[in-house]
Amino acid sequence: MKDLRKLAGLQEFLMVADAKLVSYANITALLETKVPFIAPLPAAQVKDGVYAALDLEQATVVDWTPERDAGKTPAEREVYRVLEDVHTLAGPRKRDPQLTLRRILVHSTANAAGQQAARAKRLAKAAEDLDKLARAAGGRHYKTAEKIAARAGVIAAKRRVTACLRWHVHEDGDGVPSLQWSFDQDVIDAEAKADGWYALITPLPAEQTDSAQVLIQYKGQGTVERRYADFKGPLAVTPFFVQHNRRAAALIQVICLALLVFCLIERQVRRALGPEQTMAGLYPDNRRVRPTGRMVLYHLGELNLRIGNVTDPPTVQITRGVQLHLLELLGIEVTQTRWPQTCD
Repeated sequence: MKDLRKLAGLQEFLMVADAKLVSYANITALLETKVPFIAPLPAAQVKDGVYAALDLEQATVVDWTPERDAGKTPAEREVYRVLEDVHTLAGPRKRDPQLTLRRILVHSTANAAGQQAARAKRLAKAAEDLDKLARAAGGRHYKTAEKIAARAGVIAAKRRVTACLRWHVHEDGDGVPSLQWSFDQDVIDAEAKADGWYALITPLPAEQTDSAQVLIQYKGQGTVERRYADFKGPLAVTPFFVQHNRRAAALIQVICLALLVFCLIERQVRRALGPEQTMAGLYPDNRRVRPTGRMVLYHLGELNLRIGNVTDPPTVQITRGVQLHLLELLGIEVTQTRWPQTCD
């Protein structure tokens, strides 16, 4: 580990976290220890009205493309835009000093499209339920206005349309109830103005990192989190107890070294493939995909070793072309093994 530290050299640390980091105590501790960080604000700390009032035309387009959109045309790619203002975080007590941070307001076209589709689905489901209730009004199960009102309230809460739903229960001269309902389009339009927006906070100086760079650094979090999945997946070991903290640290160190090798294997294969970074043969349908460390080790793990003797050295038997291709990409020649050298 000391050799690896020397090889890596001095690296500046940046904490990229999720919204759970954002509390007064946490942010105070990070600012006092001068730990730079980027984190998204919890949704409850930024009202939809703040987002709805933003002018998307004034936002700066970020020159960054997600990996999932690399093969798409420019018109099909997700577009990010950013604005910046100041966020103030108040403490739990009146005497606590207020914390002031940069707030990066981010708009994502993909997020906006997803929220619009989700809203349309909720409204359609609610309309279906309300139409069904309107047809059943005055029948065996909904003979009174109170039962209809109770059911309408349940539908509004379940489908999350309480804010835009307008309904009224009317009784005719015979006391038979009926339901009239509609959606308030002004409320729906106001909600739609906030689609696609979210906020990041950071203490990084603006002269050091502009708004667009803050977003790009935040987006790097996904790469690290995928390695957490590798840590718990392909590298998972049988749980066992250790008696001392030093042994626990040693176990983590060994697993981290294995994760490092795992990542280097994946990176080497992708680099050797060139700009496209895809290959066929990894899946039964032979589609072209980006190789992962898990898939590389899956195929290479099926290599067989033919036991030899003094005159006939053991041989690694390659049974599939994809195995040979992966070995070539890794720059490894294993068709002939070497006898271990002995020393006195």
